Amino acid sequence: MTSLAIVHFTCAVVVALATVAGVAVFARACCTIINRMRVGRPVDRDRLRPVGRRLLRMLAEVVGHTAFRGRPWVRAAHWLVMVSFPLLFLTLITGYGQVLAGPAWELPWLGRQAWWSWVVESIAWLSTAGIVHLIVVRRRLTRRGAAAPPFDGDSAGATRTRTARFAGSSAGQAHFVEAVVAGVVVCVLVLRMLEHARLAVCADPAPSGWTHYPLTAWTGPALEPLGTTGLGIAIIVVATIKVVVSMGWFIVVGLQPSMGVAWHRFLAFVNLYARSSTDGTKSLGPAKPLLFEGPDSAPEPLTAETLDDLDAAMEAAEEKDEEVSLGVGRIQDFTWKGLLDFSTCTECGRCQDLCPAWNTGKPLSPKLFVMALRDHHAAVAPYLRAADALGVAPEEVTKEMLAERRAGGGIAGRITGMTDGLENDDRLGLAPGSAHTGDVLGALLAAKAAPTETGVATSPAPLAGDVIPADVLWSCTTCGACVDQCPVDIEHLDHVIDIRRQQVLMESAFPRELGQMFRKLESKGNPWGLAPRKRMDWAKGLDFEVPVVGVDVEDATAVDYLFWVGCAGAFEDRAKRTTRAVAELLHIAGVSFAVLGDAEACTGDPARRAGNEILYQMLASQNVETLTEAKVQRIIVSCAHCFNTISREYPQIDGRFEVLHYTQLLSRLVREGRLRPAPPEQAAAAQEGGAPANAADETNGTPAEEAPALRASTGAAGGSGAGRAATASAASSQQAARVPAPTVTYHDACYLGRHNRIYSPPRELLEATGATTVEMPRNQESAFCCGGGGARAFMEESIGTRIAVERSREAIGTGAQVIATACPFCTTMLSDGVASEGADVRVTDVASLMLEAVHRGQG
Repeated sequence: MTSLAIVHFTCAVVVALATVAGVAVFARACCTIINRMRVGRPVDRDRLRPVGRRLLRMLAEVVGHTAFRGRPWVRAAHWLVMVSFPLLFLTLITGYGQVLAGPAWELPWLGRQAWWSWVVESIAWLSTAGIVHLIVVRRRLTRRGAAAPPFDGDSAGATRTRTARFAGSSAGQAHFVEAVVAGVVVCVLVLRMLEHARLAVCADPAPSGWTHYPLTAWTGPALEPLGTTGLGIAIIVVATIKVVVSMGWFIVVGLQPSMGVAWHRFLAFVNLYARSSTDGTKSLGPAKPLLFEGPDSAPEPLTAETLDDLDAAMEAAEEKDEEVSLGVGRIQDFTWKGLLDFSTCTECGRCQDLCPAWNTGKPLSPKLFVMALRDHHAAVAPYLRAADALGVAPEEVTKEMLAERRAGGGIAGRITGMTDGLENDDRLGLAPGSAHTGDVLGALLAAKAAPTETGVATSPAPLAGDVIPADVLWSCTTCGACVDQCPVDIEHLDHVIDIRRQQVLMESAFPRELGQMFRKLESKGNPWGLAPRKRMDWAKGLDFEVPVVGVDVEDATAVDYLFWVGCAGAFEDRAKRTTRAVAELLHIAGVSFAVLGDAEACTGDPARRAGNEILYQMLASQNVETLTEAKVQRIIVSCAHCFNTISREYPQIDGRFEVLHYTQLLSRLVREGRLRPAPPEQAAAAQEGGAPANAADETNGTPAEEAPALRASTGAAGGSGAGRAATASAASSQQAARVPAPTVTYHDACYLGRHNRIYSPPRELLEATGATTVEMPRNQESAFCCGGGGARAFMEESIGTRIAVERSREAIGTGAQVIATACPFCTTMLSDGVASEGADVRVTDVASLMLEAVHRGQG
């Protein structure tokens, strides 16, 4: 037997064994993942239909990598590595042929096409460059140990940094995947070089010129001396290595079904297909409805109209000694799509890069949040599957019972290593006594996000406390940065809100300040608990009348717009200035509008984001009824949160109206010439390098130490506050005529920008005022939160740096004299942040700047 035959036979046996083992272990892992998902609740049918549109959208996003925000080089490198898998899969088939049939084997027809040779070699070389780039990026960030600050560290806006986005990701798993990818593409290139050299020294009629080996033929002279036999042996050996590396990947990944860095390349397709919307948009804007199991066991959305059904379902459950679950209290309360979210996580850390909680020293990292739920799900899935098989509650299943079931699984169980459809041993790479890898556990402990020293619970347990600590759950501002940045469309916010709902509605467990806010919303219809009769105090002192629907006009059909003032705009002193400015601008432009006055109530946004869905539904249904009775068709709002709730969430309860944020309408009025702003005079004397004289009036309000931010600024100001605002507005207008154009930086409100993609109108208005604008390093899609969303404006912020301070430092670092906002919560939060820094910077709303410019234009 020749040396070639011996090598041929040996390699064939190795490849056969590796293939059987790889396919078997991988198939078993696929079954495990599927059965893990089956412990979750079913999803609504709309998540899966229409099939054609969802498939096209999913394919477009995968091929175009449209979910990658920023990092163009990383995006390109990842795309190249991704496409190498399907395109180079045929080279794996070629490798099998070369091992089993001989070194001369090639794909029928396709193997001799010049264009295919160009595709294979181009992708192989580019994929090599791509994986090298990704390896370098990971090593650089990991070695440095801290993410680069988003702005110049020597600037006035410098801030301390948090750990790199890969911190806490399972490094060993990532290195393994990177090594496999690099190994496979290197084998492809080496095989192409050997194949060219072999054809050059033998009588094979197959083409061997540069047209068929365009990027590897240059190695021919160095390899040809090996001769036909030597090159044949080399081809078989390298092809064997390629197959073994590929099957080794199958085995290692198959033994770790929670290895997201590897499994995402399969699960991401399903996750993107089953996303919340069919138009490809992220799960931002409206919170999803709260579903409960109605009297007929069918899921129903909780609304004011279905509260009776909820009562009936709770009574029926009580008779059966059961409980109707609201929100998500245990891992099995998630839908299978939610569970798929956790398993799809790639551990890339993009979600935490912009997370305001993580970047200010809080224990919440969106990545660690998802990984904690993923690892808990993997650990308790055997208990849940066993409970279903035994007909008992998951809490009744013990470790001993699981061991008995695994031991008694019969021949099939011993052969497959599975029980109840799950792998018996899936702890490869996990820390002893923990559900996590060492890297994940270490990160959880370092962030103080681990419930115990071993991480999350490894047996059925409540999520709040045993998996997700309270400080983690309530640190979220619902800014949406995590959802927006995630390349595989994980819906972090929905999961946070669902767990909050369970805590509020089922356990009555929430921060003390929220209890006060809930009571004020219930009794007074606003989070400050002020009398509804004071909702019109902001209009006192205006030189025109503001009509009230039902008092001055019969209904909203008599005016162009209903002006939704909002709670902050009606009660909070700083927000009243914005309300007055918007009203004055509408009046100047000749736009007729009316307000609801004391018939207006809170939209319910803070209640819903805090998890009190029942209170939200009560407020929302009341408002929808009021708006419908008033025959409202078009609404203009000044609050980003009100805008999101009325335009995106009220349609869930049949409240459909045309809603505009005031910046959208004012921008249009400027373009139409109905508002004529004028820039400041450049040559006039003015304060050098400082803020306008009324800066103190704009920034002063609630002292920074008096958290929560919105506590003291409302007080009992009433008409006196409105009078002061009118005086300040007049003084501002007079002085603005002799002040040089200020430098303004605009802060994107999360619920206006990221959640609703409104970025241009506020900037167009600022440009129209003649101001010199400068962007913060984190702006538009990458904007950093002010810290007021998710009902956080009404809660204490005692952990880490205050988010508003962090954002204020960034704004101050631009050198701007004015920080402009388009949301009353942002104005309040940043005003307090600037005040705590002692900076001479004015914080005001875009509407106030526009009113000053229009007054200048009026002479």
